[in-house]
Amino acid sequence: MVHVGLDLSRKRLDVCVLDPDGVLRCRLPAPPDADGLRGLAARFEGSQVRGVVESMTGARFVHDVLEGCGWVVEVADAARVKALAPLTAKTDRIDARVLADLSFRDLIPAVWLPPPEVRGMRELARFRLHLVKHRTALKNRIHSSLISWGIGVPVSDLFGVGGRNLLARLELPPAWRDTTQAALETIDHLDEQIADCDRQLRHAGQADPTVRLLQTAPGIGPILGFTIAAEIGDIGRFPNPKHLVGYTGLCPRVHQSGDSDWRGPLAKHGPRWLRWALIEAVTWASQHPAYSQRYQTTTRRLGRQRGPAVARVDCARQLATAIWWMLTRQQPFQPASPASPLVA
Repeated sequence: MVHVGLDLSRKRLDVCVLDPDGVLRCRLPAPPDADGLRGLAARFEGSQVRGVVESMTGARFVHDVLEGCGWVVEVADAARVKALAPLTAKTDRIDARVLADLSFRDLIPAVWLPPPEVRGMRELARFRLHLVKHRTALKNRIHSSLISWGIGVPVSDLFGVGGRNLLARLELPPAWRDTTQAALETIDHLDEQIADCDRQLRHAGQADPTVRLLQTAPGIGPILGFTIAAEIGDIGRFPNPKHLVGYTGLCPRVHQSGDSDWRGPLAKHGPRWLRWALIEAVTWASQHPAYSQRYQTTTRRLGRQRGPAVARVDCARQLATAIWWMLTRQQPFQPASPASPLVA
């Protein structure tokens, strides 16, 4: 088998080719578009080829095109590649050679690549969150403008009917008045786009049995259920609940050596959209009888400043564990019954 390392950049693809014995055959550049990739594949027609490209924007496109040409293509985890092969000098040519060597030695730290339908689900859910993020930034900007000019907000929702009437009556300097009006118009447009995304997500979720199953868990509605299902993908790739919890990135960093045991901040591996969805679900899940007692105990034990944040993360980990069991067994949410009190 021929081993090919592919280092992708915006304008070109650096290619390093090793023969079946691991000897360097050639290095060459290739355009990173569909025609360039097909032209690269044509050079090796009739040979068994395994290509390796680091996980980054555009790597999935390279994977799909070359696999369509008959190659076996792996997408490698960039962080783990760096850990396996730390380099003093780092160039595109060297990176391509490293990837080819990892393929030859069968040490590729491959990542799971979701099928096209799951990628489509992820794109829809992530785009909605992208719109919400921009809407929140604009609302914060308007609040900041009011604070800058010493204007209080006597209403609970500045962007509701009462708040809009208040903003219309305010006498701000011309520049701030114009930017506030422009921000309000953009917020209205984003509201329409987000509502349209919500309709699409709810419609798609109704036809997806996984989303319907997730909605039996506390705190998970149609939008969060669709997001969680899209980000998890195939539950079979997680052999036990701990692997799924680790994938969420909600576990602390751990460094143990001898008698030393150091626990750091959250690892935050895996997709940030999955962490967001689980933390959002905790808002209501923390009030469920299965989780409320532990949530309140953790909050009281650690105090008002640190307790709620730690309790939310802890509850999100419990919810992720429950999700693993639900999806693995294809059963609705069934919390364990609380322990019976001891009788003297």
